[in-house]
This record gives sequence, structure tokens and C-alpha cells, in this order.
Amino acid sequence: MKQQDVFKAMADPTRRAILKRLQGGALTAGEIGAAFEITGASLSHHFAVLKRADLVRTERRGQYIVYSLNSTVVEDLARVLFDLFPNRGGRAGDKS
Repeated sequence: MKQQDVFKAMADPTRRAILKRLQGGALTAGEIGAAFEITGASLSHHFAVLKRADLVRTERRGQYIVYSLNSTVVEDLARVLFDLFPNRGGRAGDKS
């Protein structure tokens, strides 16, 4: 995992929204694009950033490109974040 690419990808709210949509399962580029009011070129750019960070996988099915969440990288990212912000025995928000 290239952490710099992953954090860059996650920094953008549109890319986070794309990942959120993919939590429900694989979608075509058109299905994802229908949820956003951005140009096809902008959407392609977001896909490229997500692919470079290895956060999504692509599969060609006929004339469609299907995107799915790469859960391995997401799990690795979660481990990095948990290492940065360890739980010290208290509940979230506790300052004890």
C-alpha cells in the first residue's frame, strides 16, 4: 500500500462518496456516475486516483467497466489509522 496515494485519494469528498457507494457491492462506471453531478472527465480522474491508490478494483464486462472496493487496502488503511490513534482503554470521546 502506498500510504501517500491512499491518503491523497481519501482527502477528496467525491472519492470518499464513490467508495461509500461501493460498500454495497460492485457498480459500473455509469451507475456510479449517475449519482454525481460532475463531468465524465472529472469522474475518470477520480477513478484514476482511486485505482492508483489501489482502493478500487476494475473488471471489464463486455463494454462496461465494473468497479469494486478493494477491501484489503481498506483494511490496511484501518490498521494504519488505529496505530496512529490507539484506544487507550476508554471509550471514544473520553479524556481519561
